[in-house]
Parts: sequence; C-alpha cells; structure tokens
Amino acid sequence: MKLQPLTSHFAAICSIFCLAGLRCSSAAGTPVRDIHGSKVFVRDEQKGYGPIFEEQPIDTVYPEESPEGRVSMNCRARGVPAPTYKWQRNNWDIDIKTAKEHHSMVGGNLEINNPEKSRDEGKYVCLAYNVHGTIRSREASLNFGYLYPFTPEERHAVKVREGVGAVLLCDPPPHYPDDLSYRWVLNDFPEFITLDKRRYVSQTNGNLYIAKVEASDKGNYSCFVTSNSITKSVFSSFIPLIPQADRSKGYLPDIRVSFKETYALLGQNVTLECFALGNPVPEIRWNKYLEPMPSSAEVSMSGAVLKIYNIQFEDEGTYECEAENHRGKDKHSAKVYVQAYPEWVEHINDTERDIGSEFHWPCVAAGKPLPTMRWLKNGIPYWKGDLRFSSLKKEDEGMYQCVAENIHGMIYSNAELKVLVLAPTFEFSPMKREVLAAKGGQAIIECKPRAAPRPKLIWSRGTEIIRNSTRIRIWYDGSLEIINVTAADAGNYTCFVENNKGKANSTTTLLTTAATKIVLAPTNVDVTVGWNATMQCLAEHDRSLDLTFIWLLNGYPIDIDKDNEHYERAIMIKNNGELIVKNAQLRHAGRYTCVAQSIVDNATASADLVVRGNFLFKYKIYGPESTTCTDETVIIV
Repeated sequence: MKLQPLTSHFAAICSIFCLAGLRCSSAAGTPVRDIHGSKVFVRDEQKGYGPIFEEQPIDTVYPEESPEGRVSMNCRARGVPAPTYKWQRNNWDIDIKTAKEHHSMVGGNLEINNPEKSRDEGKYVCLAYNVHGTIRSREASLNFGYLYPFTPEERHAVKVREGVGAVLLCDPPPHYPDDLSYRWVLNDFPEFITLDKRRYVSQTNGNLYIAKVEASDKGNYSCFVTSNSITKSVFSSFIPLIPQADRSKGYLPDIRVSFKETYALLGQNVTLECFALGNPVPEIRWNKYLEPMPSSAEVSMSGAVLKIYNIQFEDEGTYECEAENHRGKDKHSAKVYVQAYPEWVEHINDTERDIGSEFHWPCVAAGKPLPTMRWLKNGIPYWKGDLRFSSLKKEDEGMYQCVAENIHGMIYSNAELKVLVLAPTFEFSPMKREVLAAKGGQAIIECKPRAAPRPKLIWSRGTEIIRNSTRIRIWYDGSLEIINVTAADAGNYTCFVENNKGKANSTTTLLTTAATKIVLAPTNVDVTVGWNATMQCLAEHDRSLDLTFIWLLNGYPIDIDKDNEHYERAIMIKNNGELIVKNAQLRHAGRYTCVAQSIVDNATASADLVVRGNFLFKYKIYGPESTTCTDETVIIV
C-alpha cells in the first residue's frame, strides 16, 4: 500500500512536547499525526470475554400423548466468567423461581414438567450473559403434535363401472404437524395395496386413485395415516369398492392429481405429483418448459412422481406433466420457484477499537428473498441496516448480534466489541534501537505506539522538531521517511506521542552506510546450444555489511543449488557474483538480472542471453565412392 503524506499543519503542539530541553516552535508546518489503533482480538482467558453459544435450542414437537411428561430446551455457552442463563417465551421472561414445579434449569437447559399446550406452546429464546454482555439464541418453537382418530361413521360404498376411473377419499383427521404419510389397506391389516401404473396414493391429500377399475379391485379399503413426527398411525373406516361389469369403450385421460405453484428452498428435495384417470391407463411424461430437465431429476411411481434432488436456482421454471392414451391427452403445468434461507456472506468478528474512532461493522447476508438486517446489543434490539459509529464511546462496548432474516428464517452472527482507553505505550511495538540506511537511498523509521484515544505525534532529531520538507515526510501511520539520505542525516530520532490519558516517547538511532553499486555489470551474450556462457557481476558495498548475490531469469529467481547441472557460481571472490550457464539450452535464453543485496539496500543490472539452435543436416556426396556425411553446416558452391 502506498503511504500518504501528512499535509495538515500543527501550530500549538510544541507546548505539549517541551520535554527534556526540546526546543519548540509555534511556526506553521510542524507535522503531527493521529494514530488509530484497532484490531480483531483473540478472546483472552485472563481478561475475560463475553458468552459464545455452543448449543442453542431447536424447534421441538411434543406429542400430546407422550408418557414422558417433560420437554427439554437445550442451551449452552462458554465465556469468562461463566455465563448465567435466562429464558423467554413469546418475548416474556420465564420466572423459574415462582414456577419451580413447572419449570427448572439444569445448567442452561430449560426443563418443562408436565407441559400443557395452552400454557407452554410458543417461541422460546435463551439468553446467556456475563459482565461483558448478553447474547440471544435463535428462536425455537415448542409445538404440540397430535393425530386424532378418524370419525367412526361408516363410509358409503363406492360403486363404479369396470373400465372407469375411481377416487377413494381419505379425508385425514385433524393433526399437527402436516407431515403425514399415507397408505391404503385392502380388506385386512397389514395387507397394503401395491401401487402401480393403474393405482396411486397421493402423499398430498391421501386419496387413492384408480385410473381404470377392474373386477379384481373389489374389496374394502381403509386409509392408513401415519404422523412421522409423533410416530402415531390411525385407520379410517372401511370403504367398500364394488366394480360393476360393463364394456367400457375407454375414455380420455383426466389428470386428477396435480401439483400447485411451488416454492422450494435451495438444496431441498422437491416432489411433484401427477396422476390421471383414463382407459387405457395413460402414460405420464414430464418436461420443463423450454429448458432441459435438471440432471438431478428422477421420475418414479410409474411416472406419477417427479423428484428433484438438491434443487438449485437454475432448476427454477415451469414444469409440465402430460397424460396420454390412444383416446387423447391431458396436460398440467405450474411454476416452481427456488428461494433460499439466509446465508452469511460476511459475518461479524470480535473487535477492539479505540475510543473516539469511527467504526463501520460490515455484516452481509445473501438469501432469496434478500434478507433484512437488524442488530441486537446485549440481547436488546439496537439498530436496523448498516451499523456505523462516528465516534466510539466506552458505553458502546458489549455483545452485538447481527440478525439476517427473510420469510424462511433467521440467522445470527455474534461478536464482542471492546472500546479501548489507553495511555500511549511502546510496550507492544517498541521502536528499533538502530535503523540502517544507505547514502542516497531511503530511510523509514516507524513509530507505532498503542494508545486510545488516538494520540498526537511529533518527531524530533536531537532537540530540533522535524518538519515536512522535500526530503522528509511524516506519514499517516506515524512513520518518518527520509529520501536521498546523506551522512548528515545520521543521529538520534525521537517520536513523542500524547493523548488525554498520558504521554510517551521512544528513540532510535539512524546509521548511514555506503550505497551498494554494481561496478562490473553483465553484458549480452550469444551462444550456441550446448556451449557455456558467463554472466559477469561485480559490486561495491559498505564494508561493515555482508553482501549476497541473487540471479533472476526473466524476473524469476534462479535456484542454483537445485539446477546445478546448468548453473554454477564462479569461484567465490569477494564482491564477485559471476554466474556460469553450463551446457546452455534454448530454455536458458532470456534476460538475466544480477541483484547485489545487503540488509540495507541493493543494486541490479541486467543483460540478455541468446541461445541459438544447433541444427544437424544429413547429405550425401556422390562420386567414385558414395559417402553420407553429417555436419552442422552445409555449404553449397
């Protein structure tokens, strides 16, 4: 990142820094710097940190007829000090103390004894808190599951002509949740009818559809309903089906089981049903309007069911089913929309910021529909949309939660914000005792104290305050830069910082060294494949420093040790970095750069190596004795 110089001027700062004989001036042009410290922090066991959820409550269906007589809503968090818990139902605090017989706490878990629908059904939230703040768990619903018996009334017989279609209605009893599965019993349990091309049981309404009734269909039918959530099943009264002999001439397909406009969640499995009555029994075909069917689509149940696994956005569209026999056809189509639960694009992290600083806390979520964003602070609604602080205060500290929500649900991102108040100190980032700079080069002396609020800064050399000039800049990060360094720049440099909590200073010594120079640069070399080439490089440098040579080919470092078959350093002579290219191949051609480098500076020089191909030609000389010759060159006179 390119540094930006400080251009604003500071006139009165000298009065603050008249320390230890420092000569002050009120002249304009004295540079000053506001240092802004901030970081994402790691939770510290010694200093303590706010709660972090390790387990949150989940949606629960409690069977009304359960013999257990207890529901547990789980919640567990860690933090230092250890968190305390409380629970809310429908946004009202649950008073554990006054309802000990009904509610109890085991760790953070809420135990509900002898649950009752009128008293306990609702949305539950766990709050975990300590001295650092409060976090709120996801909402978890507690619902009471039930599947009532069918009414005992006798069902009327269904008389239907052979060759004609029939529908036996299930009419399931009241139930919750709506996750029923359906089968039909023929005459005696557990004799379930076998589904085939002619018979289908809709898993949407439970009805039994017979495309073309046959004499063998005669019997008593009962709808068998199972609630998967509460593992309970019930039977309907038997419905007699009485086929009546008839020479039916057949009839057109009539789609009786169809799918509605469907909204699916990204990644879900989606099931579409389509079944038709007809004689002959219709064939069912599926397609997607103007688009190929998804690769994950699968047709089953003799064509009556289309299942799309792990549905994606590109699977959205209009789906069609067509029922056809030789009498004709029937069609049905409906749109399938793919939406998505909220998902984090960028979530919040524990953050430490200086008091008085600006702060934007980015929190971004995707979803379809696009989620709305809101914020909680210590479990209480705080803000909607983008969260920005123009000047942080100590009271802004706490546990924050970013909540993304759409019609499909909500997700939480939790983090702790600490607002730092600290007198300037160099304890965490001390200045270097010495900084080396080459004459004619650049020197950068860093000054990065930890302080909050942001301190004001001034540099001095000896007793003279340093001002911005054509050669000297004080940058926004507090660094002092000197360009075109001379021997006269050597000396002690002190960085003074102060905020309303205190002051500090630190000193470093700038030492100047002779610049590194290449005195014998490599020159362009032209060789034939298989020959050796020498790239010369001789440098001068400061005697107090070590010098190393690095060679680059087309900008990439050459690993001489790894490729010692083709590269070799000349016999080591001080300040000599000569490179020998052995048995040169075409791939060795290119631009070679010699880098003479010390810990302070470096110098470079480049030259090109051209490697020419060695082409062999066969030719025959005809004469008294025919001879075949091979040579690198053919000369024809």
